[in-house]
Amino acid sequence: MAKVELKSISKVYDGGVRAVDNANIVVEDKEFVVLVGPSGCGKSTTLRMVAGLEDITEGELLIDGEKMNDVPPKDRNIAMVFQNYALYPHMSVYENMAFGLRIKKVPKAEIDKRVHEAARILDIEKFLDRKPKALSGGQRQRVAVGRAIVRNPKVFLFDEPLSNLDAKLRVQMRAELSDLHLRLNATMIYVTHDQVEAMTMANKIVVMKDGKVQQIGSPLFLYNYPINKFVAGFIGSPPMNFLAVKVREEGSSIILDEGSFKIKADPSHIEHLKKYVGKDVFFGIRPEDMNYEEKEGSNTMTVKVTVVEPLGADIHLWLTTETQPLVARTEPNRTFKVGDTAVFSPRMEKARYFDKETELAIIPSPE
Repeated sequence: MAKVELKSISKVYDGGVRAVDNANIVVEDKEFVVLVGPSGCGKSTTLRMVAGLEDITEGELLIDGEKMNDVPPKDRNIAMVFQNYALYPHMSVYENMAFGLRIKKVPKAEIDKRVHEAARILDIEKFLDRKPKALSGGQRQRVAVGRAIVRNPKVFLFDEPLSNLDAKLRVQMRAELSDLHLRLNATMIYVTHDQVEAMTMANKIVVMKDGKVQQIGSPLFLYNYPINKFVAGFIGSPPMNFLAVKVREEGSSIILDEGSFKIKADPSHIEHLKKYVGKDVFFGIRPEDMNYEEKEGSNTMTVKVTVVEPLGADIHLWLTTETQPLVARTEPNRTFKVGDTAVFSPRMEKARYFDKETELAIIPSPE
């Protein structure tokens, strides 16, 4: 397999539109890296530059230390799995998987060996004689992955391969692709707009927005230490709550004044918040870090329930202060109705704060 390096990579279209702007990404050998972000953030364009399907305007692409900017796609020893499967409808599953090898004039016995081995890994041996139209969406996706596997590429590229599948099948295929990565011991780069896919599958996540890389790190590191408000709101489901608060100093404590409630900052955060005394900041707290309380206390917020979403294992409560919305995740054994008043205490050691102007994290990560 291979190490992939993107060094100050940019893609500029006619008219000066920068689809990707100065991306620096390193994919280590055998690593599963997920590029994630909203539509139009540049993640698929980045993947297509690695594949050679888009020209690189600026920067260098290295695979195994070799510069690939001007190397044709067929000579990069990569395999790409697309969102729409891209199977030949008139060919059988076997013929679809073997087609690329036949073009390269691989011996017939070797083709047969590789196709059957890939089919065994993906559990599609019994479908080898079928045409794509006789397969389900998940089975077609396995065939597309199998076509990539038989090539024994240095790098696997996946461009939103699960987005056409239903919710249950997406969960199953996520697990299968993660297992496949471990079995093949392969370098994989995966593009998705679904942060749940990114969190559950990746060794490393690259969060992108407006063509720029926002932050790179392991799933739990990004979840716990987002570098800015965008990453904090994108990683996690439901997303992090953001409340505009005024920072005040009372004795040795820092108080966060929302208007309808006041709470004390955790002692470990005081030093970082002191320079914001008298200023507005964004107070970030995740729905799972909101504890339900039976009554008001010294560090609680009283809110109104606007929507109740029972999900079986837990309940998502959509709430509002006098002026700002937020979400809490609670246990399913509690009963709430729209219009109820509820009391919550945030786990302040888990709180995150963001500058109102730059939206950068106020408390630095422990890196």
